[in-house]
Amino acid sequence: MLKSTFALILLLATQPLLAVENLAAENLYQSNYKAQNNAGLKSLQAAPETKMYVSNHKDEDNISMLENGYDMMGSSDFEAGNVPAELALTHAKSIRADTVLVYSKYASKASNINKLEMIKEAAKTTGEVDASVLKGNEEQYKYFASYWAKLPPPLLGVHVVKLVRAETPADDGKVDREIAGLKILAVIKGSPAEKAGLHKADSITKIGDVIVNKPDDLFAAVKKYQGKVVQIGYTHDDEQLQTQVQLNTR
Repeated sequence: MLKSTFALILLLATQPLLAVENLAAENLYQSNYKAQNNAGLKSLQAAPETKMYVSNHKDEDNISMLENGYDMMGSSDFEAGNVPAELALTHAKSIRADTVLVYSKYASKASNINKLEMIKEAAKTTGEVDASVLKGNEEQYKYFASYWAKLPPPLLGVHVVKLVRAETPADDGKVDREIAGLKILAVIKGSPAEKAGLHKADSITKIGDVIVNKPDDLFAAVKKYQGKVVQIGYTHDDEQLQTQVQLNTR
């Protein structure tokens, strides 16, 4: 077995560079893409002029994109050597995204010892090893890209989340208790919600006569009252408030 192991190592080390070239030709942003939106979200434009931005502030960028009327189509997340950001733009265009945000940070340097262990393990099992293992001591980076599509004008214009509060009873078992309403993560700029004075971190509790406790309640309420002026109940800094909003129609 030892002899066959070193034979495999020698074979892999002296193979033509075809496998390595094929790896280089692969778009890792595309092969590692995972769709987030199940509705097949795409740009409203048949041929969008996709824009790419490179950043280091993912959380802040996500909120900013939501506030500017975008929704995330999906993301790519992987670790590799030097991968050009332009490949993220290429994939973004192929899926009709309006914008792609690209992030990268240093991860580690590949180890020859780790590579040898991977080759030995391959000899014991399938006999196959990824061609990237044969590369030199290439620095590794963590890559992430998010792909965004511009939404049509919203009926209300908020992104929300349902919060629960974990409480610990006497037997030390945790029980999740619902918090009333839906917490606002972002308010779309220029939307009916912004014009009505709703802000990030407010919680919507009621729209018209509809009690809002889950996202489906919110969707049902804005659909019911679209195009109308309706009263919204919400909390701001633990204060119960009300406001009127002129909902858009679609």
